[in-house]
Amino acid sequence: MIILGVDPGIGTMGYGVIEKDARGDCRAVDYGVIKTPPDENLAVRLCILEDGVNKLFEKFHPVEAAMEELFFSKNITTGIAVAHARGVILMTCSKHCGRIYEYTPNQIKQALTGYGRADKGQMQRVVASHLRLPSIPRPDDAADALGVALCHAFTSRFANMFGIK
Repeated sequence: MIILGVDPGIGTMGYGVIEKDARGDCRAVDYGVIKTPPDENLAVRLCILEDGVNKLFEKFHPVEAAMEELFFSKNITTGIAVAHARGVILMTCSKHCGRIYEYTPNQIKQALTGYGRADKGQMQRVVASHLRLPSIPRPDDAADALGVALCHAFTSRFANMFGIK
């Protein structure tokens, strides 16, 4: 099964594509970022994100998509722009596969490290280790997106075991 993980952002959207085999083992297929120009207006930036997500689905054909839930920091203006980006990404994923799952940062940390307050460095090392990568994925947004995809791969198997859909 191919899973698309997304770390949403308006300036930089991280993505990670993994493949989970029948035994539950995962491997990285691709990862990276989709960037939008900061001097462009919001509508154009959202169109760039939509186009980028469409291209990911066309290239990798993920069966499921997972996204990090919005975490509001102190800058509400940035949070609103990221919320717009999340909406476009969710809509685009829904049009392609209809199976989109959302996880909080703490759920992702818990699933990958067993500790809901793991720091960024710990998370990146665990992602690299689980996927048997020679180094920590860069940029950070891509590593975070791979973490989201892994979280989904690890937790979705329990739904299958118990017949939850």
